[in-house]
Amino acid sequence: MLLRNLDPPKLCNGSRLIVKALHAHIIEATILTGPFEGEHVLIARIPLISTDLPFSFQRLQFPLRLAFAITIYKAQGQSLRITGLDLTDECFSVTSLQLHVGMSRAKDTSTLFIIADEQKETKKYCV
Repeated sequence: MLLRNLDPPKLCNGSRLIVKALHAHIIEATILTGPFEGEHVLIARIPLISTDLPFSFQRLQFPLRLAFAITIYKAQGQSLRITGLDLTDECFSVTSLQLHVGMSRAKDTSTLFIIADEQKETKKYCV
């Protein structure tokens, strides 16, 4: 997942990519979602300057993060081929809006899976 806006609207924060090749100074990737789906892109390292230190410190870093899962709000505006919602965690209270956003991200209801009970049993959502 891309962490910075590099080339809007093609490469924006939250864009999902498949990494095809890693090089010392560049990553070759393919865009997974949106109007530029399937397009090959090159992502270079960008300078990051730390502001939490009393001195100036700059490093070069790729603006990517490995993402096996994403939050409901990070998924807004994206359509997911396979969608799983885990509603068993008491950490956050699930509002009807969060549930609606999570369920509306699924392209197909046959690939929407919801875990909502204490036994962690997966239920398929059916319309």
